[in-house]
Amino acid sequence: MRWMRRLFGFGPHLDLEQSLALAAYQARPVIPAATPLATLRCVVVDVETSGLNPFSDRLIAIGAVTVEDCTVRLGSGFEVVLCQPQASARANILIHGIDGTTQLGGLAPATALIRFLDYAERAPLVGFHADFDRVMIDRAASEALGQTPSTVWLDLAFLAPAVFPGLTLQGLDAWTQRFGIENQARHTALSDALATAQLLQVVLAQAIATGITTLGDLQRIESDQRWLNRR
Repeated sequence: MRWMRRLFGFGPHLDLEQSLALAAYQARPVIPAATPLATLRCVVVDVETSGLNPFSDRLIAIGAVTVEDCTVRLGSGFEVVLCQPQASARANILIHGIDGTTQLGGLAPATALIRFLDYAERAPLVGFHADFDRVMIDRAASEALGQTPSTVWLDLAFLAPAVFPGLTLQGLDAWTQRFGIENQARHTALSDALATAQLLQVVLAQAIATGITTLGDLQRIESDQRWLNRR
């Protein structure tokens, strides 16, 4: 369908700078599955949205933090607010704290998403219940850019119990509290991404200690845990 949009002139129209930035992102190499976890760069992502329906609500903000060499890069934070056609409901604003003026004054979605892709550099993207983050980002990118990020996604909601099989915890708050990780501003994208990044650091250390040493290994145990959860 993408080629049909291009052929008949449908879909988003990007300026030259945006088109070049998107082409540069696509030209970056895919991270090999054999990449050692000890040297892997991951980007931990959290999103704020206008609601909880990933197929109809809008992406408002993206927060991200880099984890590289099994270490959270504390100076690496990324955050962007996407310009909204209208501010979200007051009850929604009370959750994420992004007021109507900030929403209406955010970056154009194409610009915001290109900045995020430039930051991510096709590193594996990691979230807690990452399917929600992935669908929200993919929908917004498809609408604004005509394509979605082509990279690996990993979900800590499956990876954490896979590497700590003796722990039966539910939700990000339970996992972060278990390991003494503080979240000073819960339900803001950057703060949640930072807390999730610290949890990823713990998970990677445990994974390596138990013989899980590559990105491919991590993808396999996530897949296995997803299968177990369906039983």
